[in-house]
Amino acid sequence: MYKCEREDEILALLNETEYATVEYLSRKMNISSSSIRRDLKNLEERGLVNRSYGGVKIADATGKRIPFSLRSHENSPQKKQIAKAATTLINVGDVVFLDGSSSAYFVAELLPSISGVTVVTNSIDIMSCLSHYDIKAYCTGGNLSAENKAVLVGGYAQDFLRRIQADIAIFSVQSVNADGDFFDCYSEEVAIRNVMMQNARRRVLLCDSSKWNRTSTFYQGNVRDIEYIVSDRDLNTLFTDPMPEKYILA
Repeated sequence: MYKCEREDEILALLNETEYATVEYLSRKMNISSSSIRRDLKNLEERGLVNRSYGGVKIADATGKRIPFSLRSHENSPQKKQIAKAATTLINVGDVVFLDGSSSAYFVAELLPSISGVTVVTNSIDIMSCLSHYDIKAYCTGGNLSAENKAVLVGGYAQDFLRRIQADIAIFSVQSVNADGDFFDCYSEEVAIRNVMMQNARRRVLLCDSSKWNRTSTFYQGNVRDIEYIVSDRDLNTLFTDPMPEKYILA
């Protein structure tokens, strides 16, 4: 396939999804990741796409909501590393809230190694994952999100969560700024996480380095109000007011 043909196919795929990881494009087109990166560099220089760490989107697709199937591939090595570190905070017999993030999904995959854990989640993918193991798991129920088809949201889901006290809530968001504020693009999921955080004794934010200094729409909280942040990079240099006692470096 000639270079111009590859670039045309990349643009065609992005017109369908508006966001894709390098790994996704490489698999879809059966082309090496290095070739994809070279093509993306040229497309970016022409103003046709915007690249971010690990992925790319159509240049005019700012604010596009990224499907779970693609988010789960974005920075997956870092997310798996973070998930492994996060499981050290889960004790035998804990009740665990997991949100609908791809980072929380990778935590769910590791839970069979911890005895007696009970999971409560609004994630359809996490429930499917746990169905293969002998783990007690509860689904919140609720409405299928119109924004993110991988999660359940709404008043019913929130009411279910309010009736449960968890030992730990593990969640992720789309962006974190230098002041420690964190944001997400899904307003209904922000409401779900708020209830999870309110009803958990410990709160753990999973944050791979691609989320730092990005922008998103809806305020979720501040790192001062949670117990732990797990990341794949040293956070001491990123916050205006560092809080190293909260950090776990994966």
